[in-house]
Amino acid sequence: MQLVINSYGSYLRSDHGSFLIINEDKKQKVSPRNIKSILVTTGAAISTDAIQLALEKNIEIQFLNKYGDSIGKIWHTKLGSTTYIRRRQLEISDNEEGTEFIQTLMAQKVQNCIDHLNDLGKKRGKEKKQYIEQVTEELAQLKIKLNNVEGKVENIRSKLMGYEGNAAKKYFATLSYLLPDRYRFEGRSSRPARDEFNCLLNYGYGVLYSRIEKACIIAGLDPYVGILHTDGYNKKSFVFDIIEPFRVYIDRLVMRLFAAKTVNKNYFDAIRNGVTLNEEGKKYFIQNLNEYFAQRVRYNSRDIQIMDIFQFECHQLANRLIGED
Repeated sequence: MQLVINSYGSYLRSDHGSFLIINEDKKQKVSPRNIKSILVTTGAAISTDAIQLALEKNIEIQFLNKYGDSIGKIWHTKLGSTTYIRRRQLEISDNEEGTEFIQTLMAQKVQNCIDHLNDLGKKRGKEKKQYIEQVTEELAQLKIKLNNVEGKVENIRSKLMGYEGNAAKKYFATLSYLLPDRYRFEGRSSRPARDEFNCLLNYGYGVLYSRIEKACIIAGLDPYVGILHTDGYNKKSFVFDIIEPFRVYIDRLVMRLFAAKTVNKNYFDAIRNGVTLNEEGKKYFIQNLNEYFAQRVRYNSRDIQIMDIFQFECHQLANRLIGED
């Protein structure tokens, strides 16, 4: 499971080989055997002995800001697998093999959006089904255009991002159309989110970034060597590249929560130019996110948890880079 320390004033330390969570007069012991990662949000604290225990047990510690964005992490210093994988990342970033690599990721993202919309349309009326069919056809055409682009990434970067951005705009407009009137939104927004739907998306994407970065490291991929996204100081460009096909998992969860009418307006606080998740909202969303990630699904002829799909796919990407099945 993922251990979340997000209550203001909470404190995490170790106690005879276990983690001990202290919040005011309440104490809870948790075995490290059951933990894959630890999330620490604003207003909480962690001791050095808890950090040492996490490192000994190969448990990642992730620090998030109030938006759910990763602001730092504590993780062992060893990159996984062979350095040849990272050399290949650098090599393909400067040729048309890199273009094909990115096209595969972006085409998969668009297909995942199509699949999500089709699933949402199964229980909708005739009018909404027709709307979804029209949008998915437009997305399918954009997917074809993405796959037909030729040239080095540096020369076609704007064209690829343009097609992807157009697809995303149509996709999110459709999600908004399918929501109850109270929660409809005008496009994507972040830092801050202008509405409750985008607020949950942003927080979920923030958690997803940390999961994808960890999966990269374990698979031997360098999070900083981007192909589509350009290099920059301390910029995890490759994480930005490969997260795209996985965003749909957060989209699906957030749509389910709104469809189930379990999202409460009291989970959000108004801030300048938008809204943010408060402590109660973070507890609600992270609990649902952890339960969702723990669900078992059929994926590529395997019965695995959703959270393990990210690692599986990163290993597949690494194997593709070095020419292994």
